Amino acid sequence: MSERIFIGVGWPYANGPLHLGHIAGAYLPADIFARYHRMKGNEVLMVSGSDQHGTPITIKADQEGKTPDEITRRYHNSFLESWENLGISWDIYTSTGTTNHAEVTHDMFLTLQKNGYIFKSSMSQPYCHDCGRFLPDRYVEGTCPYCDDTGARGDQCDRCGKPLNAAELNLPRCAHCGTPPEFRETEHFFMKLSAFQERLTEWVEKQSHWRPNVRNFTLGFLREGLNDRAITRDIDWGITIPVEGFEDKRIYVWFEAVIGYLSASKEWARTWGEPEKWRDFWQGEAKAYYFIGKDNTVFHTMNWPAMLMGYEGLNLPYDVPANEFLTIESKKGSKSRNWAVWLNDFLERYDPDPLRYLLSINMPETSDTDFTWAEFIRKNNDELVATYGNLVNRVLTFTYKNYDGRVPTHVDMGAENGKIPLDEKDNELINKSVSIMNDVLGNDGYLSRCRFKQAIATVMSLAHEANRYLDEKEPWKVVKENREKAAVSLYVTLAVIIRLKTMMYPFLPFTSQKLHEYLGYERQIEEYGIHSEMPVPGQLLQAPKPLFTKLDPESAKEELAKLGQTRDA
Repeated sequence: MSERIFIGVGWPYANGPLHLGHIAGAYLPADIFARYHRMKGNEVLMVSGSDQHGTPITIKADQEGKTPDEITRRYHNSFLESWENLGISWDIYTSTGTTNHAEVTHDMFLTLQKNGYIFKSSMSQPYCHDCGRFLPDRYVEGTCPYCDDTGARGDQCDRCGKPLNAAELNLPRCAHCGTPPEFRETEHFFMKLSAFQERLTEWVEKQSHWRPNVRNFTLGFLREGLNDRAITRDIDWGITIPVEGFEDKRIYVWFEAVIGYLSASKEWARTWGEPEKWRDFWQGEAKAYYFIGKDNTVFHTMNWPAMLMGYEGLNLPYDVPANEFLTIESKKGSKSRNWAVWLNDFLERYDPDPLRYLLSINMPETSDTDFTWAEFIRKNNDELVATYGNLVNRVLTFTYKNYDGRVPTHVDMGAENGKIPLDEKDNELINKSVSIMNDVLGNDGYLSRCRFKQAIATVMSLAHEANRYLDEKEPWKVVKENREKAAVSLYVTLAVIIRLKTMMYPFLPFTSQKLHEYLGYERQIEEYGIHSEMPVPGQLLQAPKPLFTKLDPESAKEELAKLGQTRDA
């Protein structure tokens, strides 16, 4: 029976180009998961969009002397190009700058207020005399009171992950001019998060299927106690407040951005001409998954669930498979120091699937992992080219050349006499491929549990096994004496390659589709679904070409030298 799967993916700030940390943290795992479920025949809705209202946008605009709208349009368009080139298969990718998003945000605000979870109160906010304005969260920097990191911001400390208020920082300073701010009273709206303390704790404790690092991290915060938090701020860029008298303030981005999952779903439904279709994923029998980086964990395991509970009638997250961080050449990524590998730069010089492969097999699911150029080239050359690509190329090339461009017809599959039956080694490899396929793609398989790293490593182990089988059978030698016997080992290996192609598809969509066509299939892989059928004897093949290109190991030094250099989208 098919399922409905909702996939919400973190909304990137439209203030700079995407880098590999973004991709490994949220976007690639979400796409793998979506492709897997579509291939299973499940109904999938994967949504996200560009966050156009965060203070990072206004900071970037100030730095460049442009308007926030100019900044967001530039990077939103850049994101769209990157998604297409990397193969991220959105059902809808929108932005927080739409009228629809403002309407849905207003509805969430007013409903929570009506239900008693939003209230007005005065608070002390930093005011910079030199700049002549109240300072939003990210315009205040200082020392974290929990871990003493000197680069903490007024909303969060990136080192320890603690959410903060600007008043909590030690030695606060204006990020724009460096002046210590004065704290003044100003009236704002607050979300009564404290009202959800017990309910959230009870709910999170039941989520035994969550990754331990995500569940334990969330419970740690909950046990410290939830504090009510401001959901408006003194700024003129963002979603307006639907209450008279607050025209000079805007809704806080931490509250507004997560509502984008709901607003994007409603936009998608209207686009498809079924305005109420969003309810199937938000109020019906559906599982909601949220793919994010670990710095956004608490917003998706506490704040957003609290908002959904307070609104009432909407599905809570089923899973929040947050990833840890991806470091670059053993250093933490930094936009300000340009210590990052920018996605658009990467895709100008390299194919997308080798990157998808490296980030999948090195995915930071439970701990930080490191990207190095040397490792990228080694994985490409030793695993994609020499193991998987070599298996595919030599089998298809040899078969195409020696068997009239068709799948061999010489194997006895129990239906005809006079043909060669499979021996013990043949059946062992075929049975192993079926077993691995179930481990990876089955209802309780690795991909269903968001264990992407283990899934692709297991698939690659089958490619190694098929190469060993082929080396032992040596059809290129046997064909000289017994063409029919050689055909058997080729047929068996083709059966394994078909399954490898299916299992690799969520990870490597571009090369998997090419291989799908080389094997004589038409249409898209997803249309064929997940199956373990044997090759059709006599099926016409296409002339194959290598799936992957070997890279020069020396190019790692050239790429490493570019790190830290200024570049932008």
